[in-house]
Amino acid sequence: MTSGSAPHGNMALSMELMELRCWGGGWGLPSVHTESLIVLAYSKFSGAQVTASPIDWTWKTLSATVPELVCGESSVTDPTQILNFLRKQRFNADYELTARQGADTLAYIALLEEKLRPALLHTFWVDAENYANVTRPWFASHSPFPLNFVVPLRQANIAHSRILLTKGVYPLNKIDEIEAKLYSDAKECLNLLSYRLGTANYFFGSSPTSLDAFVFGFLAPLYKAGLPSSPLQSHLSQLENLTQFCDNILAVHFSSSEPSSPPSVQETKDANLQKLTQLVNKESNLIEKMDDNLRSSSPQHRPHRPEPKPSLANENNSTPA
Repeated sequence: MTSGSAPHGNMALSMELMELRCWGGGWGLPSVHTESLIVLAYSKFSGAQVTASPIDWTWKTLSATVPELVCGESSVTDPTQILNFLRKQRFNADYELTARQGADTLAYIALLEEKLRPALLHTFWVDAENYANVTRPWFASHSPFPLNFVVPLRQANIAHSRILLTKGVYPLNKIDEIEAKLYSDAKECLNLLSYRLGTANYFFGSSPTSLDAFVFGFLAPLYKAGLPSSPLQSHLSQLENLTQFCDNILAVHFSSSEPSSPPSVQETKDANLQKLTQLVNKESNLIEKMDDNLRSSSPQHRPHRPEPKPSLANENNSTPA
């Protein structure tokens, strides 16, 4: 992990737009998506000028692989590959790590993937109460019609299969038999992270590194989501140094410059209604003009036209917001 290059340095690349296609923000987070959060956090830590481009309310919610970093003609997916790409461009948050710390980073990331990710997938996508009240409504409300019916179910199926493949369970309908083991492993992982972090703000020294980005990406959604049923969230809330770790990163690195996200669903509906009303008004005015022209072409038929009453659409438009 040791490198002689400075963390911020490739002026040519910094002048070229780097766009991160990701899921948008919610629950007080810049993104609700673990992998997207990892890349967003690392870009902050390394000084990379990355512009978040949420896929919310687009057809990419079904087809896109996120996160995806697009820079010029280059396109990279998967957090590990994206972080490697940024390091090659000299955006390196790990440049001060020793070889031992670099090895520890890889070991803890592997621990997150093996022990914590399956339980997180179960918490958000398999637990019926959480899925019905939190996960499905969020992803459905951030997907366009008719994908709002498809995207949550597709993501749930992917999560279900990933849990079983990670744990090597066969047949594929025996997930209930490993649920207790999933959460036991996840709580053990959280305990190890809490012990390793101790009273420090970050895992290695006074500056955040890629390990901090991965831990933040895994923990923040679990910490911030309003889950009605989650023993794992309850366990995390008891590990105050980990919740303070998440709060610190949000306050220091995201409070003043959160990635822009599309407008809310209600704002989008209001904007569409306003556009529709304007279109109807224009069509109505055009029809009236055509009618006036037709009547004016017949001098013997020029009845007196009273002042038109304002339409309901116009009344609505004239009402202050």
